[in-house]
Amino acid sequence: MNEQTRRTDEPRPANWTTWLGLAVLALPTALLGLDVTLLYLALPVLAVELDASATQSLWIMDAYGFMIAGFLVTMGSLGDRIGRRRLLVWGILAFAAASILAAFSTTPQMLILARGLLGLAGATLMPSTLALISNMFSLRPQRALAIGVWATMFALGMAAGPLLGAWLLERFWWGAAFLVALPVAAVVLLAAPVLLPEYRGLNRSPLDVASAVLSLLAILPAIYALKEAARLGFGLASALALAISIGFAVLFVRRQAKLSQPLLDLTLFNNRTFTTALLILLLGLVSVGGIMLLVTQYLQLVLEFSPVLAGAWMGPPALMMVAAGIAAPLFARRVRPGVVVAVALAISAIGYGLIAVLERSDPVLMVMVGFSLAYLGLGTIAALGTDLVVEAAPPEKAGSASALSEMVQELGIAFGVALLGSLVTYVYRREITASLVSQADAARSAAVFDGMPAAFAARHVLPLEMLEQARSAFIDGLNCAGLLAALLNLGLAALSVTALRPVPVTGHASVEPTC
Repeated sequence: MNEQTRRTDEPRPANWTTWLGLAVLALPTALLGLDVTLLYLALPVLAVELDASATQSLWIMDAYGFMIAGFLVTMGSLGDRIGRRRLLVWGILAFAAASILAAFSTTPQMLILARGLLGLAGATLMPSTLALISNMFSLRPQRALAIGVWATMFALGMAAGPLLGAWLLERFWWGAAFLVALPVAAVVLLAAPVLLPEYRGLNRSPLDVASAVLSLLAILPAIYALKEAARLGFGLASALALAISIGFAVLFVRRQAKLSQPLLDLTLFNNRTFTTALLILLLGLVSVGGIMLLVTQYLQLVLEFSPVLAGAWMGPPALMMVAAGIAAPLFARRVRPGVVVAVALAISAIGYGLIAVLERSDPVLMVMVGFSLAYLGLGTIAALGTDLVVEAAPPEKAGSASALSEMVQELGIAFGVALLGSLVTYVYRREITASLVSQADAARSAAVFDGMPAAFAARHVLPLEMLEQARSAFIDGLNCAGLLAALLNLGLAALSVTALRPVPVTGHASVEPTC
């Protein structure tokens, strides 16, 4: 296909080859979601086989997300410059190579390197796929539906990761989980030149290396600080990392303001729809990211479900998210997107409210209904929020806008885990009474005070009364996290219905954005 440099003046309906192109883009999108959660159940096995320490195991998990978040802005801008299809092809090749390296790693250091390279390659795929969708679908209703499919495929990949990882682990070895990328890469490499258009923005200037380095130094310490806060609470290390991140972010913004062809065009934030949609994505993912972790802990640590059974119970919420991701763009053809998002977030608030009133004796169905309603909001904001971000940006900046959309979602999940996780830990420790702990020896008392995971690990040597106290304290913390998430979603619903009021229904003719 010929290279395109702008959307056509007269938008035309997508033909069957365009929809086939969307199917091609859905494959690497789902693959990226898979790699986020694929190691959840395989990590204990590979840690033993590679003799990985606790710190090394942590980096095996985190290196992927660190590198994706750190390089999203750079890669989104690079795709605008060199061509989005070209970057996608290079990225999927690199992803396949890094997957092979990961699958056959023989040391923890080798696997950490491979996971970092997977994240770097993944950072090329995420903005490329989303930006290409914005070019391929010129009619806004079809573009909104296509972005909904894209967001749903990524979320489906995340939901399927643990189950697929467990299935492969039972039949093969832990490295087989990484080889799923190879058939996906083969299909994309064969189909991309035929079904996907090439697109480059008007900015053909070389990438500003200093800006790329500054963006990396601004994002990586922030992600590190949030993850450290989630594990250990907000301490000196996380505070120092956050201060470093803010300092480099200031330098990055100042440099962008001085460049004629910046890595990130700050004028994008002059568009209220763009900024509001980014804020809703960021804060919406704070709720989901934190509650998702806490619900999985509830299933495994409080109800003592096996990983496979816990994964099965997570299926209905995933289906709710898929339904919302597909249905929301269709509703937005007749109802203003701001209203659709507001209603979905209000329903999510009801779901979080159910979690806020959860009691120890309540059936598992109650927490899963609540989480399903929360996931309904996730599917809606992932689809419509992302569409609003991309729609508000000029077509030549779609790569940068897509990268920002993905970056705020990564930050939202990390911050949600840190914020709500810290809240639960605080409430948990406050609720553990000194009188109960005094009945046990110092080692068992320390295990209980450390947190629910430590208490669960020591359950065979703990008195039943103490273990039940720990579970009740965890549920109290979960209640507080649910209440905070409910209030946050109600606030976002109000923001959506007011700040996004001017955005027309997507059934109207596409209007070129202004910044």
